Amino acid sequence: MRLRSGAPASAFAACSSLASHTRHPFARLNPRGMTATAPAPACCAAADAASSSAAGDRSGEAQKPWLLVGLGNPGRMYKGTRHNVGFEIIDAIAEAEGISVSSKQFKALVGKGLIGDVPVMLAKPQTFMNASGESIGQMVSYFKIPLSQVLVIYDDLDLPFAKLRLLPKGGHGGHNGMRSIINHLKQSRDFPRLRIGIGRPTGMIDAINFVLRSFTKEEQEELDVTINRSLQAVRMMLLEGFNKSATFVNTPQPSQMLDS
Repeated sequence: MRLRSGAPASAFAACSSLASHTRHPFARLNPRGMTATAPAPACCAAADAASSSAAGDRSGEAQKPWLLVGLGNPGRMYKGTRHNVGFEIIDAIAEAEGISVSSKQFKALVGKGLIGDVPVMLAKPQTFMNASGESIGQMVSYFKIPLSQVLVIYDDLDLPFAKLRLLPKGGHGGHNGMRSIINHLKQSRDFPRLRIGIGRPTGMIDAINFVLRSFTKEEQEELDVTINRSLQAVRMMLLEGFNKSATFVNTPQPSQMLDS
């Protein structure tokens, strides 16, 4: 998909990332962003499995929500493109768990709810890809969310198409959405991330145009299977721990072993 001739300058910035069970899950979102003080969340023993998943046992602390972030670009012209796979997975999680991601907060579309009995916030930054950290940094700071409970979901050119990779931390790998998040988290890289392979361009197609293209029908069918697998991985991470989820995600499936 090519950028429309009348596309704003921000549209080009959007793809520059390639260039270099208690029902009180957590504090109410403040519509004004950062001014009001949110009430402290209550302790909940059911959080043990989730909060110990990536950063050790926090059973003695008040329960904090998990922040699940999908990266992408806002606007209709980017919907369904390769660069918006993160948004697509957040939408799938929201649908599966009955969470509405429609509140405009912290420069993002945000929804709050429960997965199992673990409180979560789902977020889709509306800043365009290479400024994603502006939104995430605000949410992490306001809700005082441990970085071990911030999962970022995004596209990756370096993974084979529809392949998943779950890691507890790491660098930005040249992805400016991730670069922005790291910058706004005081250069910390210690947060988990779920990467989704979108393949690499062939022939004369450059990477920027490639990530703004839609999937073929066959690719979308394969991607749908991966999205369902992503939902399993996220639930497993929250309810059974990071290590079990990472083993589930990162262990090659029988079909992948045959292909290799």
